[in-house]
Amino acid sequence: MTSRTVPPCLLALAALVTALALTVARNGALPLPGWYLLDVALFAVAVLLLREVPGRQAVPLVLAGGVAVAAVGLLAPPRTSDDAYRYVWDGRVQAAGIPPYARTPDDPALARLRDPGLFPVGDGCTGWDERRTAAGDCTRINRPGVHTIYPPVAQAWFLAVHPFGGGVRGVQAAGAVLAVATTALLLGVGREAWRAALWGWFPGVTVWAVNDAHVDTLGALLTVAGLGCAARGRAVRGGLLLGGAVAAKLLPALALPGALSGLAARRPTRGDVLLAGSAFGAFALSYLPYVVGSGTSVLGYLPGYLREEGYQQGHIDRFGLLRLVLPDRLAPWAAALVLAAVLVRVLRRGDRHRPWAGALLVTGTALLLVAPAYPWYGLLLVALVALDGRWEWLAVPAAGQALYLTGGQGAQQLAYGTALCVVLAVPLLRQRLAGRVAVADRP
Repeated sequence: MTSRTVPPCLLALAALVTALALTVARNGALPLPGWYLLDVALFAVAVLLLREVPGRQAVPLVLAGGVAVAAVGLLAPPRTSDDAYRYVWDGRVQAAGIPPYARTPDDPALARLRDPGLFPVGDGCTGWDERRTAAGDCTRINRPGVHTIYPPVAQAWFLAVHPFGGGVRGVQAAGAVLAVATTALLLGVGREAWRAALWGWFPGVTVWAVNDAHVDTLGALLTVAGLGCAARGRAVRGGLLLGGAVAAKLLPALALPGALSGLAARRPTRGDVLLAGSAFGAFALSYLPYVVGSGTSVLGYLPGYLREEGYQQGHIDRFGLLRLVLPDRLAPWAAALVLAAVLVRVLRRGDRHRPWAGALLVTGTALLLVAPAYPWYGLLLVALVALDGRWEWLAVPAAGQALYLTGGQGAQQLAYGTALCVVLAVPLLRQRLAGRVAVADRP
């Protein structure tokens, strides 16, 4: 491999960044699903070419590409999600000295905090991201009549970002910083530079992490940092970071078993105890200031959200693959059993020197079982893929994106069924190819 491999990779990367910019700008040349397909194809080509670039040259290329991929997400306001407006509101409320869990956005007592960015006036309230409050006011904040759902580390992040603009553009810029920081961290923690591009160049980073500015990116960053510390034997630091990740979005709790890989097959060490204890302690202590100010209302809209999103037993909006073979009432129980089996496997046979491998297996399995319609839930999975290198798991967040665009039970089962086939088939093909290479190398 020589420096001659760099120009083709740069060309593919430039094409990817251009396509992502046109996707965010909603250029009329293609419908949105067409742009997404083009983005994914160019991403695959760029990463394949990157693998031929020598490691010394790949590192700055990956980082520069990560900056460019994140930057194009700033070209327009949020396009496919309105969650960022709630982030802005929660930061503003805290800056005013009010606990974010105490009052709902449509509460008249908070009317003095409203501005046209979050509460438009005179535009007819017809935008895709606009809706009416119970009092008839127009707002871009989703679910304005319920309390916030976001955990305390996320709330601390919203407050920290508030002084830098106090609007949705500031939250997007913060998302770009988190995305690029994650790319840089992956380059330091990972074993091969090209793997960091599985995150840094992934089209979902532009759309979900930056343009829509989902706080899942913060959880992904803290998880990567925590697993990196765990792999190096820094138990307390790793536990604190992982506990903070869970207190940012809850979903990173699925990565914790990976940090304790192999625990059931050996005598627990002092490091195991310190990691688990510090993770739990960080999570619990992060809630303490908010419990003092808001009491039990710190749960916010979480119970209502779980009912609304179909995580209740008997609800048929989730567990799409399991419902192909099981009655609806059994699907949640079956999902719990499958996930428990995967957890046991990781705790018995996982590699504690590669905790991200177990974290990827548990997180990916959970997403396949639940089959969520929100693709940004997959940001954590993308970061774990970048650590581990098993790119086939990227099919899972891609399935979430397909479902988000199309909707419906049939689309859920088709999208996640396809993802499951990819996840199962690629390792078999990889194993067969490795076997053929080994036979060819024999004297």
